[in-house]
Amino acid sequence: MLNEEEIDVCKATFVMAVKDAVNVVSGKWKLAIVCALLQDGQRFSDLERLLGSVTSRSLSKDLKELELNGIITRGVVPGSNSSAVIYELTKSGRSLEKVIMEMASWGQVHRQGIRSKNPALRYESLPVE
Repeated sequence: MLNEEEIDVCKATFVMAVKDAVNVVSGKWKLAIVCALLQDGQRFSDLERLLGSVTSRSLSKDLKELELNGIITRGVVPGSNSSAVIYELTKSGRSLEKVIMEMASWGQVHRQGIRSKNPALRYESLPVE
């Protein structure tokens, strides 16, 4: 955890900490994968279905990177043959829930602000429910 001196946004340690965090979750699908795993572990095919337009190759690559970074674990589905794999969040991965919720809140406010300034603007992102 950063101490008060390291939290100074001009300090290299603060910038490096932010860069490290962004590096772990950057990419088109990584945060979506983490979101899909917040409720429960998922099999590869379940993640493909939940994420919609992700390619198998992209999903596989991002799952491997998340596993290497200690965000998810890859295990065998209990009571199944050894080829049935399930992906679950680690303790570190679960700690991203607060960050994701804050990002979602910020995203909603940001989207509303953009739309209120320019209603004709097509703001590309997930549809508003």
